[in-house]
Amino acid sequence: MSTRFDVIVIGAGHNGLVAAATLGRAGRRVLVLERRAVIGGLAASEEFHPGYSSAGVLADTCLVQPSVVTGLGLEQHGLKLRAEAPPVLSLGEGEPLLLPQGRDAAQVERAVRAIGRLSKADAERYPAYVAQLERLAPALRELFARAPLDLVDVEHESLWGLGQRALRVRKIGKTDLMELLRLPAMCVGDVLREYFASHQLTAALALPALAGTFTGPWSPGTAINLLRRECLLGPGIVGGGPMLVAALASAAKAAGVEIRCEATVAKLRVGRVGITGVVLEGGEEIDAPLVAASCHPWHTLCELAPPEAIEHRLEHRARTFRSRGRVAQVLLALDRAPAFGGDPVEHARTGGHLDELERAFDSIKYDEVPDAPILEIHVPTVAQPELAPKGHAVLSALVHFVPYAKRDGSWDEDSRARLGDRVVEILGQHDAKLPGSVIGRQVLTPLDLEQRYGVHGGHLHHGEHSLDQLLIRPTPECVRYETPVKGLWLCGSGSHPGGGLTCAPGELAARAMLAKR
Repeated sequence: MSTRFDVIVIGAGHNGLVAAATLGRAGRRVLVLERRAVIGGLAASEEFHPGYSSAGVLADTCLVQPSVVTGLGLEQHGLKLRAEAPPVLSLGEGEPLLLPQGRDAAQVERAVRAIGRLSKADAERYPAYVAQLERLAPALRELFARAPLDLVDVEHESLWGLGQRALRVRKIGKTDLMELLRLPAMCVGDVLREYFASHQLTAALALPALAGTFTGPWSPGTAINLLRRECLLGPGIVGGGPMLVAALASAAKAAGVEIRCEATVAKLRVGRVGITGVVLEGGEEIDAPLVAASCHPWHTLCELAPPEAIEHRLEHRARTFRSRGRVAQVLLALDRAPAFGGDPVEHARTGGHLDELERAFDSIKYDEVPDAPILEIHVPTVAQPELAPKGHAVLSALVHFVPYAKRDGSWDEDSRARLGDRVVEILGQHDAKLPGSVIGRQVLTPLDLEQRYGVHGGHLHHGEHSLDQLLIRPTPECVRYETPVKGLWLCGSGSHPGGGLTCAPGELAARAMLAKR
């Protein structure tokens, strides 16, 4: 006997929850199926050592789109926005650089004072750099904060909609329009060196542009990720990813959405006219004419869909959608708060020179672990002390340029331990007491992340943020979320505008589904 819903959403990560809540608020009867015992995916808080919990794998909530917060009324469900984006501490060989992320006048002034301690010339150029980003942001938001243009089949686009978008882009002026055409294909190193000479400053600004890519700072096309981040940047969320997940789940349930955990979808049911439902592991059948999959496109199209339902070219494109995970996570339980330079800091990055980032990338090209991996550090207990016992702390380090499969053999406990030891050693270079403060740790390689969270290839963004895979994501046939299988939609990070805690793919996919029917 089967149960019938209007829509089934596969996956209760942030995008799946956004899609479900949006559809539920529109009057659809929605069921969310999550294979794990907890919701939230990469933003879920989980205990990794007795009494110590993480704040999720992805820690940056500054890209969550305002339209999701307002559209779902998340503030009525306990979500609070920060007053401003938290600063990031750059840890190089010299004095740490505390760099504000926002672009309002007060934050720019604080950034100028901080940069001035490294280079007066760079401090003088920083306002011009921010002003350039501000001028380009409206046009970039047309690309990354709205439904994607179908570049393959443009004639199907609304002429009115195309005209409106073209007018908004044209308003930026001829000079900035030329910059908009010039910058995305450049390497992020060259873009930053046009403005700044300080090695530490350029490395700190470049690292976010490399997250989710298989590139180094001198690789062409990496500047588009710098521009993407800057145009989507907001203040972030109090309580981080776990609070975002809690608010989304509350909004979804208030809209009548049913969420089932430990419910693994084994396959999609496809009839003569399209989707008819899903089959769970164990054989339970659930009927629905629409399925929105927030999992990786490869898993949806190549594993869940019946082979006869997917045309060969689409299957080939899904299988070759590049998803080479090269980020590990090291979680540390500490008996004291880390001290990287003065006041407690929530976010920090290592790498004091662009060439340090490039050398680390060189290793990953040969499936080798670099001697000096680059760390993106999050200390959630600065803002969420409840994650650890009083006076203690939790530290999460995303370790960049770590291979999914090592050239010298598979990941085992010894190789995981060596990676964890190296991360603690690097952290100890900036806080000498930290190595002696570790009372527990967990090391998750890209392979471990794949097995735990279901991210194909261990890629945290469900596919690389290369220039081609951002403009057409994930394939030409599915660029606007709808697949060639009638009733099957994609709503995860493998779709436009990409990964990270933006919530945009889930929101835009749900809107497209509602507009279709």
